[in-house]
This record gives sequence, structure tokens and C-alpha cells, in this order.
Amino acid sequence: MRIDKWLWAARFFKTRSLASEEIQKGRVKVNDIQAKPSKEIKVGDMLIVRQGSYFKTVEVLGMNPSRGSATVAQQMYAETAQSLELRTKEALEFKNQREPALSIEHGRPTKRQRRDIDNARHDWNDRWSASVD
Repeated sequence: MRIDKWLWAARFFKTRSLASEEIQKGRVKVNDIQAKPSKEIKVGDMLIVRQGSYFKTVEVLGMNPSRGSATVAQQMYAETAQSLELRTKEALEFKNQREPALSIEHGRPTKRQRRDIDNARHDWNDRWSASVD
């Protein structure tokens, strides 16, 4: 079975063309080898699929030529224990990261503060003139 069709049937991607694009971008490997959308896969192959910022390592357990329900799709593959552990660890790290916006102590100046800044910079007596006084 073609890998793009299998990824679509296993519900890794919403459409077959999306699966094909991701394969062409190099986000899917079969047995640690870069794949093409027309690559034939068989039961027992190991796939590394990147979805968003996470990588899933799965073993192909079955083939289904048509896209079925989610329960049928889950029976087509088994994710490795290492992959599950790594994904949960990365998700926990992402959750515990500090929000970048919290590092900003002061936001935009208010209208009054902006006027004060402009007045401090430009005094009418210090203006530049090309004429000789």
C-alpha cells in the first residue's frame, strides 16, 4: 500500500494530498529512510511522522485501503513506548515554559507619557534652523 494513502487511512492527515505534501517536505521517514508519496509500505515497517512540533514513531500493524472510523484507524498502527514518553515529556516542558509576554515590564506609553517624551526631546528653543541668528 502507498504510504500517502496509508497515512490518510490511519488518520494522521485529513486528506491524502496533505499526507503527500508532508512526505515531500521530508516529515515522514520509513525505516529511517526518506520516503516518497508512492513508497510502498508493508506490515512491520517503522514510520517516523512529524505532526506539528512532535514526532511519532509508529509500527505498521495493518492495512486498510479505505478511510474508516477512528477506532479502525488506531488498530492499523502502534506507537512505540519511547515515542509516547518523549511526546509527553515535550508536552510537559512546553506547558511549564514561561510566557514570553510576561518578561515585558512596561507596556506602551500612555498618551500623556508619549507627550512628555516628545516634549523632553524637542524643546522649541532648541529647534534647528538654517538661518543665521
